[in-house]
Amino acid sequence: MATKEASSKKPAAASSGKPSGKPASNLTAKAAAAAVRIADNKKAIFNYHIEERFEAGMVLEGWEVKSLREGKVQLTDGYVVIRNGELFIIGCQINPLGTASTHVRPDSVRTKKLLMHKDEIRRLIGKIEQKGYTLVPLNLHWKAGKVKCEVGLAKGKGEHDKRDTIKDREGKREVERAMKSRSR
Repeated sequence: MATKEASSKKPAAASSGKPSGKPASNLTAKAAAAAVRIADNKKAIFNYHIEERFEAGMVLEGWEVKSLREGKVQLTDGYVVIRNGELFIIGCQINPLGTASTHVRPDSVRTKKLLMHKDEIRRLIGKIEQKGYTLVPLNLHWKAGKVKCEVGLAKGKGEHDKRDTIKDREGKREVERAMKSRSR
């Protein structure tokens, strides 16, 4: 009888098609960190020099959290503004699920409030007032069951800096290809 019960149960990892938000215990530290990531803003890394990174909480609605669990978010056009001593993320698009409730009217590009300590916000205001600095969202991730946004204090890259980045990336690819073909 014990074998019948054991064979009828699904394995814990395969029981649902959704990511649990928790890293598996048998993963490396880097893979575990990637398992809790929701979305990355690769465009921000390409367009800006990131001076400092900050972690901020997000004020979300229920349908937005469900969409984030499914990975239906886009950060590439997002930016962070400071209004009345509070941080807001604009342009972060969270697409609603098809199964969203009928009594809720989801707005995919709603301005979302970011939560940080007042001292950190004051420090950011001082840095932003300097010429050339801006705040960009770098990624969204899960931390202790809450959605966090990593915000970067950034300075725009010049065209020559972007070309250097592309040249370095292509050089690394060529080296990897050469190493791969050599090992075969």
